[in-house]
Amino acid sequence: MHAAIAGFTLALSLILAIGAQNAFILKQGLKREYVFPLCLFCALSDAILISVGVFGFGFISSKISFFIPLARWAGFLFLFFYGARSFYSAWKSDEALGEGAESRGTLTSALLTCLAFTWFNPHVYLDTVVLIGSISTRWPQHQGAFALGAMSASFIFFFTLGYGARLLAPLFRRPVSWRVLDFIIGCVMWWIAFSLLKN
Repeated sequence: MHAAIAGFTLALSLILAIGAQNAFILKQGLKREYVFPLCLFCALSDAILISVGVFGFGFISSKISFFIPLARWAGFLFLFFYGARSFYSAWKSDEALGEGAESRGTLTSALLTCLAFTWFNPHVYLDTVVLIGSISTRWPQHQGAFALGAMSASFIFFFTLGYGARLLAPLFRRPVSWRVLDFIIGCVMWWIAFSLLKN
């Protein structure tokens, strides 16, 4: 139980930070577009990465230096492009919640965007594979419980974020609210993108 609580606490503290993936899920939750499959995708992705970190940390740690530079540049390019698109939307868009039903994106495009936010982000690997993996070694006899605790934190967080976003729906019936959100998302994307180049 101590290992599970430690895993849950650690994973939740890491995932609470505002990031590109969280901002995307928040926006999809506000629009009520594909919330369940996107939250499930994020949580399952975390579960896979946490499993790799907890049960394969020794092998991954010897290979991570080769993978990180490539992932860092791929993440930078994607986040820079998405941030630019958010800034453009903040400048031009007159969208409001409940309007523009025709502009609803497809599930495939939403999942591909979510995939890029998740798997092209080096911070995800550093948090799940390296940090969670290394700390799990403190419980050599209870790594499974540690991993389950960390995974449950991810599931709880994403579904709470995705479905809890609708509580903010009244605020986003005004176009200016979307513009502010798009501007904030753009800032977050570019801040993360350029921070990748500093590491």
